[in-house]
Amino acid sequence: MKKIGFLSFGHWTPSPQSQTRSASDALLQSIDLAVAAEELGADGAYFRVHHFARQLASPFPLLAAAGARTSRIELGTGVIDMRYENPLYMAEDAGAADLIAGGRLQLGISRGSPEQVVDGFRYFGYQPAEGSDHAEMAREHARVFLEVIEGQGFAQPSPRPMFPNPPGLLPIEPTSPGLRDRIWWGAGSRKTAVWTAEQGMNLMSSTLLTEDTGVPFHQLQAEQLQLFRDAWTAAGWPREPRVSVSRSIFPLVSDLDRAYFGHDRDSQDQVGQIDGGLARFGKSYAGEPDQLVKDLAEDEAIAAADTLLLTVPNQLGVDYNAHVIDSVLTHLAPELGWR
Repeated sequence: MKKIGFLSFGHWTPSPQSQTRSASDALLQSIDLAVAAEELGADGAYFRVHHFARQLASPFPLLAAAGARTSRIELGTGVIDMRYENPLYMAEDAGAADLIAGGRLQLGISRGSPEQVVDGFRYFGYQPAEGSDHAEMAREHARVFLEVIEGQGFAQPSPRPMFPNPPGLLPIEPTSPGLRDRIWWGAGSRKTAVWTAEQGMNLMSSTLLTEDTGVPFHQLQAEQLQLFRDAWTAAGWPREPRVSVSRSIFPLVSDLDRAYFGHDRDSQDQVGQIDGGLARFGKSYAGEPDQLVKDLAEDEAIAAADTLLLTVPNQLGVDYNAHVIDSVLTHLAPELGWR
């Protein structure tokens, strides 16, 4: 295990039980948690993107702001739904945010998850081309995005420009060198993991797989990770890929921890329906540190990944979530081979 970061969905609700009661709270607290995580020694601050929901939605202002407040920690998404994205505008935003952060962006992109509204991408002005579906549209948007962030010229310059142009076709600006190697695809199946490797993207795998073979979640996910690495080698990519998994992990080291998460001690995998098919959901981990070390050591996917993302309950506030991250880094991470 090389890196440990957090993943926040950025939920907010005006309920008095929530510490995050508005969109402003969710955004500002996300920045504060990134700062706190960096101070604690964590390696990454990642944010989920959901549209038409009381959660984090537009990632690039958040990433740029967090980049300006931090100096070392990786800043990423998990994941941006490419069905909603104009890939050229996104390339400009991503390039600018990465330059502000000094080349620390790690962008997770994908087809996205089940939506809050029916075909929400249509309200953003996108619809699949004739004969294709929305998943193919997401992959096409991703293809264009990956192409243009390389910085190669493709646009014909005006013969009468407002400002002098460099010679040749013009690229998207700004371009951030190296960003292409820091793009991840959120894969929900073994087949998609193989496709991800073929495209030369890093692999981001969560606590949900849109398939079930009857084996425990961590074993199914470990198989997905191995298929990805095999396909990467077969594709002949010159660099070493990154692979991440996410988990809900809560060391119970205080009475408040036990009150919040003591009931998750006996958490188990769950199998359910999503998008009309079977899906397997990974369990949460909660317990005394010594027991958690033993439990996590048996998680084959954590052992196979180089990056672990801790899903945090952001509505419990920045201080408590910093406490959770610190507990994992202090009591568990060294025993899992972190650094």
